[in-house]
Amino acid sequence: MLDSRGNPTVEVEVAAGGAKGRFQVPSGAPTGRFEAVELRDGDLSQYGGLGVGQAVAHVNDLLGPAVNGRDSGDQAGIDALLCEMDSTPNKARLGANAILGLSGAVAVAAAQQRQIPLYRYLAELYQHSGDLAMPMPMVNMISGGLHAGGQIDVQDYLFVPGGVQLPRSHAPR
Repeated sequence: MLDSRGNPTVEVEVAAGGAKGRFQVPSGAPTGRFEAVELRDGDLSQYGGLGVGQAVAHVNDLLGPAVNGRDSGDQAGIDALLCEMDSTPNKARLGANAILGLSGAVAVAAAQQRQIPLYRYLAELYQHSGDLAMPMPMVNMISGGLHAGGQIDVQDYLFVPGGVQLPRSHAPR
């Protein structure tokens, strides 16, 4: 699968208790030194070195078998196991794209098992109480900073809709 930039991306699908979860992990812009890193193959003859075959192999051969048979509702336990298996602070050994892909697919499957939308499942998972509201969208209209070769000092110019309020009664359930 290719992301919006035409780069290969990891997509993971899991089955749990009759439900299926699928999650895609598109690549982002260059990461900072404290961010998790995606695993790329580095083979310049394929996708300019941006292939994800190693990350996919880690999901199929290491990470997937390790979580197979575990309770998909134990997101914290599954995530802790995946991080422990990688054992690096930035997910460089197995790849953040592999780890996040599997973690996200498990969350989607768990939400489907419970027959609730993913956002509700995540709210429950993180013990969010109270009303849920749609997040305010922001649109990146102009990119600058280092991403644009340093020609514009500000990294991003974001547009946010003003004056729009969604009544709590209209928030999706």
